[in-house]
Amino acid sequence: MSSPFSPQVERIEMDELVCWRIRTSSAELLVAQQGAQLLHYQRDGERPLLWLSEQAAFRRGHSVRGGVPVCWPWFGALERNPQAVQALYRGNTAPAHGLVRNLDWELEEVEAKHDAVDLQFALHRPAQGLPGWPHAADLRLHIHLDERLHLSLTNHNKGSQPLHISQALHSYFAIGDIHHACVQGLAGLRYIETLENWEERTQQGDLNFTGETDRIYLQVPEQLCTLDGAWQRRIHLHSSGSRSAVVWNPWVDKSQRLSQFAADAWQRMLCIETANVLDDALQLAPGETRSLTLSLWSEPL
Repeated sequence: MSSPFSPQVERIEMDELVCWRIRTSSAELLVAQQGAQLLHYQRDGERPLLWLSEQAAFRRGHSVRGGVPVCWPWFGALERNPQAVQALYRGNTAPAHGLVRNLDWELEEVEAKHDAVDLQFALHRPAQGLPGWPHAADLRLHIHLDERLHLSLTNHNKGSQPLHISQALHSYFAIGDIHHACVQGLAGLRYIETLENWEERTQQGDLNFTGETDRIYLQVPEQLCTLDGAWQRRIHLHSSGSRSAVVWNPWVDKSQRLSQFAADAWQRMLCIETANVLDDALQLAPGETRSLTLSLWSEPL
């Protein structure tokens, strides 16, 4: 009689980045220490759930294209964030998607038990905060891998003043063909069409893709689903602590201008970013803790 499989956690190096490879009896996960960024997740016998660019560069100080980057303490361009979020930054140049994607996080805890693995990454910064952002806050990403993938991004305000934060788990999903994909669960929701002067509109039916897409959906339900017709599966997203989501595909023209991005890669990926943005941005009172959680899995059609 064979012995039960014991989950494995292995430290590896990918070019300039330290990474952690996690293996259970039925799935594999890869996480970079820089940015606590998930790079790969795949269950045995299935297609990858997360998309990682074929041109991904594993270099220090540069976010990797794909997986699940953590965007914090703001999402996107700082000037498009609420004024209260903008006011907390004192630096000269504000990088897109915040300040933590290119920093090393510490793997504080690893626990493997009953074919499940828990990892906790923490961003330990000096008491004066991040460069240009002099505020006291703890940020942790907890990863739980069992039959599904579960992420929890936890914010704790350690200071004496309120903190205003926008954030996202910027998930890149692998799909067979964007022409045969749609997102279900958005019908009837208000959204911001960022490609048309940031106009507010209402989603009619499921979201299908016929061109560049960059939309911020508001009052999003906990459950969304991507129908991946080419690979005959549904990708499920279940979130809490979030009422906004960003849906993005660069399509043909913008793909030519993106770093670490093949000219035809737009056909094989779709971003659905579980977020707290615009009116959904967080206000943390002194001592307050808030978490953004996301569970991912797929099932055949």
